Amino acid sequence: MLRNLKDLQGYTINATDGDIGNVDDFYFDDDSWVIRYFVVDTGAWLSGRKVLISPMAIGHPNWPDRQLPVSITQDQVRHSPDVNTEKPVSRQHEIWLLGFYHFPYYWGGAGLWGGSASPGISLEGAGLNAEYRPVDSGDVPPATFEAGHGTHNDPHLRSCKAVTGYHIAAIDGDIGHVCGMLVDEHSWAIRYLIVDTSNWWRGHQVLIAPPWIVGVSWTENTVTLDLTRRTIHDAPPYDPTAPIDREHEAGIYGHYGLKGYWVDEDAAESVIEKQ
Repeated sequence: MLRNLKDLQGYTINATDGDIGNVDDFYFDDDSWVIRYFVVDTGAWLSGRKVLISPMAIGHPNWPDRQLPVSITQDQVRHSPDVNTEKPVSRQHEIWLLGFYHFPYYWGGAGLWGGSASPGISLEGAGLNAEYRPVDSGDVPPATFEAGHGTHNDPHLRSCKAVTGYHIAAIDGDIGHVCGMLVDEHSWAIRYLIVDTSNWWRGHQVLIAPPWIVGVSWTENTVTLDLTRRTIHDAPPYDPTAPIDREHEAGIYGHYGLKGYWVDEDAAESVIEKQ
């Protein structure tokens, strides 16, 4: 099922022995467009410190009560490596953070999460099943550390809050701005940007999938598409009050004459299961 990320802001993160804080933002990587970390404001508990929680730690969400349980303890969070959420998160920081929780690295492999299609798979020895310990560069095997610093492995983590409001540029002119994102609750992949076109067509919102983006200017706050304004205007409108099912998604992709993301991902998941 698809969830609007705006609706997830403010959710309470429940550790196994008490609350950690509330969801303040999300970091996604701009290569695969997958949520890699929840930015959690710990409030008075840790004097306003913000911590990063990987979706790999998240259990089955309690949607009615707006709670996300995680398979880690308050003590683990308290002793987790400090990461300045106001600055870019380096691959070195990610290695330390994931190593601290004994979580596998998500980069590399055939799936969105390394060797898996979702973050909750293949986590034996992680989270509560492992005793936490401080991690520094000396704990990381040289080959792994070098892989984490390779040119093609540099992370490009972006704030979902920051991208909200970005301008959408079609081939023949501006079309609107990003007003939200829809995420797959199974894989935490961002499936669509919600685009508000009300400057041109009152009350009209459409969905744009990340694979259709041909460029993003992070300095000019602009997302560029290889689509015309008319093509976007004629796409199936987005109704935030109605759930998005596969039939609706097929209609959106069919409008653009493109193959649905689920075709390739189902094939990749089948390959992973056979390995």
